[in-house]
Amino acid sequence: MSKMDDALYELREMDDLAAADSPIHRLHPLAKLLATVVYIVAVASFDKYALSGVLTMVLYPALLFQISGVPVRTCFYKLRIVLPLVMAVGLFNPLFDKAPLLTLGGVAVSGGVVSMMTLMLKGVLCLTASFLLIATTSIDALCAALRMLHVPGMLVTLLLLTYRYVGVMTEELAVMTDAYHLRAPGQKGIHYSAWGSFLGQLLLRSADRAEELYASMRLRGFHGEFHYAGARAFAASDALYGLACAGMCALFRFVDVAGLLGGALVR
Repeated sequence: MSKMDDALYELREMDDLAAADSPIHRLHPLAKLLATVVYIVAVASFDKYALSGVLTMVLYPALLFQISGVPVRTCFYKLRIVLPLVMAVGLFNPLFDKAPLLTLGGVAVSGGVVSMMTLMLKGVLCLTASFLLIATTSIDALCAALRMLHVPGMLVTLLLLTYRYVGVMTEELAVMTDAYHLRAPGQKGIHYSAWGSFLGQLLLRSADRAEELYASMRLRGFHGEFHYAGARAFAASDALYGLACAGMCALFRFVDVAGLLGGALVR
């Protein structure tokens, strides 16, 4: 399987995950979107030394993985490219903050090490929450939720079309790559001397396909605004889910739950 086939497979796999059936999948997309935003804001607002507080926020994605049935392994495989970049944000903190902050088993731990671990965990949790939103909500439902929040229709339509037709451009890229390899057998990759013409041809082919797709959309009655089908009313269970998530985030953000539990265990 080529890299292009892998990319198309991963896109279809995300659609399959979002089409599954679970209590989380059946929730209103607006409730899941707002809960995710509140969670990310709560995680990002922790102090750089509040490692214990950030650790308690692991409960939210852990519960969602269990209830939704989304495999944890799939999540980290999908995020394999982004996660190292996010975790590298605080990599140099131990070099700049060397003052001892706490002692573990007689070993002094500097503030830089604690802040590095806190920043890394923040990035992982925010990415995981975003992945769970996409993995349990179809792109159409997510765009419908954005329109309910009065996000400009042009931006929502752009998001929807980019997600939906990135696979079309990937297919065009796969066709061009195969044609190039047939004309240059045994060559690994595309020679740098052909990069300019290759990208130019890809742009022209993408423009042609875009014109065809737009014409077909106009024939089906598209006039600049999508009408999302299947939207249902906001139910009591959706409000309960949103309030529960907000309450949990507020509790873990403003109350040192880990410290209270640790003190109780010591006593």
